Amino acid sequence: MTVRTQPAHRFGVTVEGFDPATASDDDIEDLRRTVYEQKIVVLRGQDLDTRAFLALGRRFGRPEEYYQPMYHHPDVREVFVSSNVEEGGRQVGVPKTGKFWHSDYQFMPTPFDITFIYPQVLPERNRGTYFIDMAQAYERLSDELKEAAESTRAWHSVRRYFKIRPSDVYRPLSEVQAEVDAETPPSVHPTVITHRFTGEKILYLSEGFTSGIEDSEGRDRPDLLQALLEASGQLDPTFGHENIHLQTFEKGDLLVWDNRTLVHRALHTATPEPAVSHRVTVYDETVGDPMATSE
Repeated sequence: MTVRTQPAHRFGVTVEGFDPATASDDDIEDLRRTVYEQKIVVLRGQDLDTRAFLALGRRFGRPEEYYQPMYHHPDVREVFVSSNVEEGGRQVGVPKTGKFWHSDYQFMPTPFDITFIYPQVLPERNRGTYFIDMAQAYERLSDELKEAAESTRAWHSVRRYFKIRPSDVYRPLSEVQAEVDAETPPSVHPTVITHRFTGEKILYLSEGFTSGIEDSEGRDRPDLLQALLEASGQLDPTFGHENIHLQTFEKGDLLVWDNRTLVHRALHTATPEPAVSHRVTVYDETVGDPMATSE
C-alpha cells in the first residue's frame, strides 16, 4: 500500500495498492488513522460490487442506512445513491444531492464519523467535490472570533435543503414541514467541538444545515453565524477562498473522508451530465464519546 500526498492540494492523500479483499486488520487501522490525520484518502484502482463496498465500510465502523428510503440502493439499503440516471426505466436514488455546504447527518443528534463515496458514472466535465477543513478554518479565525464562538452552541436542521419526496406531491407545504420537524427535529451541538481522535478543535457549522447560533445566555447570534460562515469560506460564490479544496476523482477512485472535520459541497454543472455515486457512512465506535465538546 503506497500513500502519496496530492500535489498542489490543500490536504488529502492518494493510496495505491489497497485491496479490501486481502487487507489485514492492521491495514484497516493504518487507513483509519490516515483518514483522520489527512482528512481525505483517495483509494485508487477499486473494483467493488455494492455488497463489497458495504463490507469495506463495515470494517471501519457501524454503517447507518439513510433515514429516507428513496435514497437507498434497491439491493443494499445501507448504500445511499445519488443519481440522475434511470435504471430499467425508473429512478434509483436521488439526483443533484449535496449542492450546498454540509457534513453528512449534521442535523442529527449523532453525525457520522467517516464517509465513503464510490463514483459509478462519472461526468466528463467539472468532476469533483469541494471541501473545507473546519479544524483548519477554526485555526485561521481571528482571536476575537475564536473567543466569541467558544461559548456558543449551534442549531442544525434539515429543513432548508429537505428534498420533496414523490409521496409529497399535492400535499400542503405546512403539512410536509410539520412532518419533517417531527421526524428530524433540530439538533444542537457546541459551535466548537474537539475531534475525539486528533484532539483538534473544529468549527462545527455549515451553510446548509446550521440554522442559528445562541450564546451562553440563550440569545440568538445571526451576526456571529454570518461572520463564521464567511471566515470559513462557505459564503464565497467563486470557490476561490484559501480554505476551499477541490477534490477530483477518476474511474476506480473511492473517496474516504473525516465527516466530522470536513464540510463538503458537490460540484454540479449548469448542463447536467450523467452521474451516479454510491455512499456508505459509518459510526466509528473505536474511540471516545460519540460527540465530544470543547473544554
